Amino acid sequence: MNQLSVNIKLKQYHHHGDKDSFNVIQNLQFEQQSDQFICLVGPSGCGKTTLLNIIGGLDSDYEGDIQIDKKTENTNASFVFQTPRLLPWRTVLENIQLANETNLSPDTIEQLLLELGLKNSLNSYPHHLSLGMQRRVALARAFSVNSDLLLMDEPFVSLDQPTARKARQLLLKLWQTQPKTLIFVTHDIEEAIQLADRILFLSESPSTIIDDITIKAPRSERTPEHINSFRNQLRTKYQHLAHLL
Repeated sequence: MNQLSVNIKLKQYHHHGDKDSFNVIQNLQFEQQSDQFICLVGPSGCGKTTLLNIIGGLDSDYEGDIQIDKKTENTNASFVFQTPRLLPWRTVLENIQLANETNLSPDTIEQLLLELGLKNSLNSYPHHLSLGMQRRVALARAFSVNSDLLLMDEPFVSLDQPTARKARQLLLKLWQTQPKTLIFVTHDIEEAIQLADRILFLSESPSTIIDDITIKAPRSERTPEHINSFRNQLRTKYQHLAHLL
């Protein structure tokens, strides 16, 4: 996949038993280059998860189109959700194998888990793992799938700061080793600044893009001091985004 083009003219929800409809997304457009890392930031309830579902092909009830290289077609996407969604009666190895149409060897999966600090958890069941470890397994599962696009919906929410920081570092390491076009939803602007090539700021419903900001600093230079400085610059320059910063 070389270029993803998103053009959602209208996405509505219909209340149960009510003829009235609610506009969730309206006139939302952007393009994304291959292997680019985009973060979506917006207020709660603005439609970020709905947007991921549309891009990933889980929701086709909308007006508009999703194009790859100027052609309308389904995306080949993998997902990481807010909850790890691991089958409790399956081991780590089995959870990853079940997500793959092709049979990955245990050695390949073990190498992937090694990169995420989970080498000794291959035959563990989810309830034996901490939440942070379960989320790393979900990362391993997503990167093991042969896909062009990775969609992540607040995958590190509710983790304590040290664990979340480690999870973000592991994500970047894995993404740089196995590049994918990546869209990452977050409420945490500091997380977005640390991770993204671009940040798309979304309005309240009906959701549209109110700003598209590129981060040029290399990730190796994005120290806590740099992130805080960049955030303050955004607050000064983009006062209409103050509620998101």
